[in-house]
Amino acid sequence: MDPQAAAMEAGRKLPARHGGHPHGRSATARTAHSMSSSSLRKKSDAALVRKVPVAPLRPVLANLQEVFLGTKLAVLFPAVPLAIAAQCFRFGQVWVFALSLLGLVPLAERVSFLTEQIALYTGPTVGGLLNATCGNATELIIALFALFEGKIEVVKCSLLGSVLSNLLLVLGSSLFCGGIVNLGADQPYDRKQSDVSTGLLILGVLCQSMPLLLRYAVAAGEHAVAAGTTALYLSRACSVVMLLAYVAYLFFQLKTHSQLFEPQEADGDGADAADDEEPALGFGSALLWLILMTVVISVLSEYVVGTIEPTSQAWGLSVSFISIILLPIVGNAAEHAGAIIFAVKNKLDITLGVALGSATQISMFVVPLSVLVAWIMGVQMDLDFKLLETGSMFIAVLVTAFTLQDGTSHYLKGILLLLCYIVIGACFFVTRQPAGQGNNNGALLDVPSSSMSVQVA
Repeated sequence: MDPQAAAMEAGRKLPARHGGHPHGRSATARTAHSMSSSSLRKKSDAALVRKVPVAPLRPVLANLQEVFLGTKLAVLFPAVPLAIAAQCFRFGQVWVFALSLLGLVPLAERVSFLTEQIALYTGPTVGGLLNATCGNATELIIALFALFEGKIEVVKCSLLGSVLSNLLLVLGSSLFCGGIVNLGADQPYDRKQSDVSTGLLILGVLCQSMPLLLRYAVAAGEHAVAAGTTALYLSRACSVVMLLAYVAYLFFQLKTHSQLFEPQEADGDGADAADDEEPALGFGSALLWLILMTVVISVLSEYVVGTIEPTSQAWGLSVSFISIILLPIVGNAAEHAGAIIFAVKNKLDITLGVALGSATQISMFVVPLSVLVAWIMGVQMDLDFKLLETGSMFIAVLVTAFTLQDGTSHYLKGILLLLCYIVIGACFFVTRQPAGQGNNNGALLDVPSSSMSVQVA
């Protein structure tokens, strides 16, 4: 090899230097979430930008092109201004609800992209923390706005639906599609990551079951409590335990056992990873866009929360069905599509990282955080998700744990998970919500008031 070629080869092997980060892409801990979102991205064509005669405008236009056209979901971006226009000009609350849901789809994917861009400058630890907090930003923002409006049952149902959607719908459809496409090939995956996630999910179900079991034990006369707010205090204590467990999980994932959570890339992915080494945006630009996208998500989330009840009446569906089934499907559509794409490519470790990681993040971080934020706001939100909801989540975690216990997959496992989701969805579809019971903390959703159990108070 001549000296010039050797120098070029050495140059290709040098680590990228961005913002003082000496390790480039390899040090940003390419997580399952970031890889899932990247499957929906596309390279922007800079040819048109280079033809702009005004040179100072080219970087601005390139930045806009990368943010708004760098995703396959760009076609849904018009729903964002349409939703705002529908709200301002009062086109109808159903239109506002539907357009807001559609607008949240590309925004959620862009938040993931911008978080990954910032992680290129901050290193693996900060990048992992950003992913751990922003990975389900849409659900968290919707929950916070619902809390501000006192719609506690909407908060509970939307978070429960996100967990059910990830465990049964996303994982089930991924295993089914991956099994059909790879009929003649083995579909192994690392059980260690799934074991950690299912263990945390079981702890989450336990913490959410305690206030429910306490309420029924008191109602049956088997036990007594010192005050009517005992279940609320128990929920807050359990929420602190859940957050501590999540912090321990982050330390386990990012520090001591990070190798368990690093998705293995096939040989064909090496070029793609190399292409992604250079950040598409500067640090300041990515941070500014992340703030702007979060603000827009907040606006649309407020629209969704404010119009969910009129939409429920117009569509003839219960608020619980819309919150548990429709909101999670639309809000996580980009992430769900990425999980299915990697399952089809027989990369189940990435698929499991997306589905189980999101479910764990919602159950162990967003749910207890909502309880503690409600405490600060003076809203009495507890972990009592009621019998039907808690039983559905317990069964979903149990079925998922048994499905993933042998370390291999096939399409029948996907079918079973999907059928479980259909049965649970059908149960909430046939329920109807009594008038005036939608936002009361302590009232059972969709159960007539005459059949409600006695509360702890």
